[in-house]
Amino acid sequence: MPRPKSDVKRSAILEAATRVIVTQGLSAPTAAISKAAEIPNGSLFTYFATKAELFDQLYLELKREQAMAAMEGLRRDAELSAQLFQVWENWMWWGRSFPEKRRAMEQLDASVEITSETRSAAHAAMAGVADLVDRVRAKGHLRKAPLRFVVGIVNSTAETTMEFMDLDPWNAKNYCRAGFDAVWRVLN
Repeated sequence: MPRPKSDVKRSAILEAATRVIVTQGLSAPTAAISKAAEIPNGSLFTYFATKAELFDQLYLELKREQAMAAMEGLRRDAELSAQLFQVWENWMWWGRSFPEKRRAMEQLDASVEITSETRSAAHAAMAGVADLVDRVRAKGHLRKAPLRFVVGIVNSTAETTMEFMDLDPWNAKNYCRAGFDAVWRVLN
């Protein structure tokens, strides 16, 4: 009878994959991930049948974590600008708190190896954020633009904002606010 899988070991593999992707890129061998997770290489394949499956699962988990962080404590009774700022601020501080996760997600997002099913599940995880962006832009300049395009603009501004927050931590709050103000003006 096979031994039950350990959630702790699975998490260690995902955390190791995050670190290895940041330092070595997506072409890093699974042996490097196993070594970083402090497990035998064969054990990795007990949890993930292939490297592609590992990356799909990591991407999805990071997207879900990001979405949960962004939506945390959202006051749905607040004005739309306050709701969007709360989501924005949560998102920026998640990105600042977990730079390795953010950088790994950037590489995974750009990879052609991430399956369309995984991307669909990731979009579903971010649906709350996308819905809020859609409601904000409903009467604005981009109301007729495809939502995916609008979300892309918001994502690009978010990445730029987080990069500047990383580069100049003393002014992180100012960059967070300036990034939000730019997004708000674009959406309205």
